[in-house]
Formats: sequence, structure tokens, C-alpha cells
Amino acid sequence: MKDLTFEQKRSLSRHEAADQLTALADALREGGDAELDLGPGTLGLRIPDDLQSELEIEIGGGEIELEIELKWKTAPARATPPRTETRTEKPQRKPQQKPQRKNTPTPAGRGKSTQRPTAKKA
Repeated sequence: MKDLTFEQKRSLSRHEAADQLTALADALREGGDAELDLGPGTLGLRIPDDLQSELEIEIGGGEIELEIELKWKTAPARATPPRTETRTEKPQRKPQQKPQRKNTPTPAGRGKSTQRPTAKKA
């Protein structure tokens, strides 16, 4: 969607067309904030130093159509700082070790039995 669209169609004398183009040329030459008298109202524009232009002429059907199109950005282009990736390295984890069991005596009847080598009788 466009922010603003203004279109005006009307019949002009050659002198009125020249005055309108002169006012536009003066505004372009001066730059900055310009006001254009467009008949029933005034249009204020901010005109930058650099513009894009397109000139189109069509001849056909017993008519000549002359279009002059000027384009510019509404806001100055901001320089975007280069994007840098910062990686935060996760601290390396030490492999978890199983807790060591302490050799504690187990109550009788519970726990593991230890077998001791038995001496052979001769």
C-alpha cells in the first residue's frame, strides 16, 4: 500500500503547463523542502539531491503523451553496520563420573558377599 497518492487531471494552457513545470524545476533546483502550487492546493515535498528519472513519449491514436517521472526514497538510506556473529562457546563439560562407593560394612544378611580364596587342605 502506498503512503500517499495524489493525481490531478485538468486542462491547462501552454503557459499554465510551463508555469507548473517551472515551479517543479525551481523546487528541484533548490532541493530540500519544496512547495508546489497545484491549482486548488499546495503540495509540500522534501526533495533529496539524488533522484531516479524516467521519460516516456507515446505517439498514437492522434495523440502525443509525454510522461516525466521522478522517483526518490522518502527517508535517507541508513548505513547498516555489518552483522557480526558472536558465538558464545559453552563451557566444556567434564564427563560426569559416577559417585564412588565408600567401603562401608553392610549389615548382616544384606549386601554382596565376598568370597575369599580358601586354603586347600592337604
